[in-house]
Amino acid sequence: MRLPAWTLLLLLALAPAAVRAQEGIGQKEAERMQARKEKEERKQLARQKREDLRHHLKIQDKATRKRLKRHTRRADRRGSGLHRDSWFRRTFTR
Repeated sequence: MRLPAWTLLLLLALAPAAVRAQEGIGQKEAERMQARKEKEERKQLARQKREDLRHHLKIQDKATRKRLKRHTRRADRRGSGLHRDSWFRRTFTR
């Protein structure tokens, strides 16, 4: 059976498009690459934040570092929100 010339021409015209559709990376691989990139960016931001904090603490004097440490411990103990001193501390300090 012989194919008409226009059918043969149509097949030859569409063949390169079908081949090009299979080139490149797939959707799953693109998602994996995107997730990997986002994870790396998050790690870089966390690393930069740690370095900034270390630098900030390094340029403070000893008394300031001590005060920061004390207030950080108090904030961690009492959680987020308002940090009111105890009645004893409010009464007998200053």
